[in-house]
Amino acid sequence: MFQTWIMLPPRDPDQILKARGAAHRPAGRFEPYRTLREPDGWDSPPDEVLLRTEVTAETPRRIITRNDSPDVPFDRSVNPYRGCEHGCIYCFARPTHAFLGLSPGLDFETRITAKPDAARLLQAEIARSGYAVAPIAFGTNTDPYQPVEARLGILRACLQMMHDWNHPLSIVTRGRTILRDLDLIAAMAARGQVFVGVSLTTLDAGLARQMEPRAPAPATRLGMIRALADAGVRVRVMLSPMIPALTDHEIEALLAAARAAGAATASMIPIRLPHEVAPLFRDWLDRHHPGRAAHVMSRIQAMRGGRDNDPRFGHRMRGEGPEAKLMHQRFRLARRRLGYDRESPPLDASRFAPPPRAGDQLALF
Repeated sequence: MFQTWIMLPPRDPDQILKARGAAHRPAGRFEPYRTLREPDGWDSPPDEVLLRTEVTAETPRRIITRNDSPDVPFDRSVNPYRGCEHGCIYCFARPTHAFLGLSPGLDFETRITAKPDAARLLQAEIARSGYAVAPIAFGTNTDPYQPVEARLGILRACLQMMHDWNHPLSIVTRGRTILRDLDLIAAMAARGQVFVGVSLTTLDAGLARQMEPRAPAPATRLGMIRALADAGVRVRVMLSPMIPALTDHEIEALLAAARAAGAATASMIPIRLPHEVAPLFRDWLDRHHPGRAAHVMSRIQAMRGGRDNDPRFGHRMRGEGPEAKLMHQRFRLARRRLGYDRESPPLDASRFAPPPRAGDQLALF
């Protein structure tokens, strides 16, 4: 069985990396050339510069992405940002930066593209004649509450518009900035129009800092679940991804902690390593956990047909073989024992309508 290997370039010696998941900037899979650094022969060391995050603006023609994948429970989504400063080393979205001609490694977490007109574009799309309302999923690719959202407020503007139009939505995040928008989210939750998924991968703060260097700590995420639940918001804890031989021993503890914090439902996805993510993850293991790197990868491959990744529909989210079956069985038993609901009730789309404008005739019934 053949696999594609991507050679990682040497790390730039003049860049200081602080709280970054990747350590390299490999070229994307569509690029015809690779960069190779060579010494220039001078004895003087290069000037070291801290690698900082850059944010650029993008104005797409449309903002809603449609999909017909059988592996996800939604047919439309909105992502206000490309790339994610959280820097999670395992992020399945890293390969999407290759479509921009950027590296799925350091570029993914340091070169962010924002969509400032997202709310205006979203309103234009849902206001079209013939639009069929259904829940819109936010944060399905990159986190809508990554650090830059605290400054730009793009998702806040989208939520305000969705609130005014009574449009149902879901949010997936691990960003604490969601609590800034608790007023809008709680109001929509009271109308049955929103639920929130919070990603929780480990309770080990040290491991979390390594895997998810700029994401909130596990205790902070549990506090987010508690604050959302106390405000009447249905919260799903998402054990995504679960990594065999690294985090899977925490399945029961993660579910118990999230349930105590108020989570109502739970889901789990074993780690996926598509395209450029596999060599980046392997490099991360060698840097942070060299003693167990080979064992972790062998158990991942045991769930993926002997490969680092299995992209087939119906398999990519679940895995296969005894390793995957045992992981899912443990999850199901713990979920049932802790009293989680199997699913959340469907979101209410019956009230969807344009907000009234000044001077409009109000309805009598």
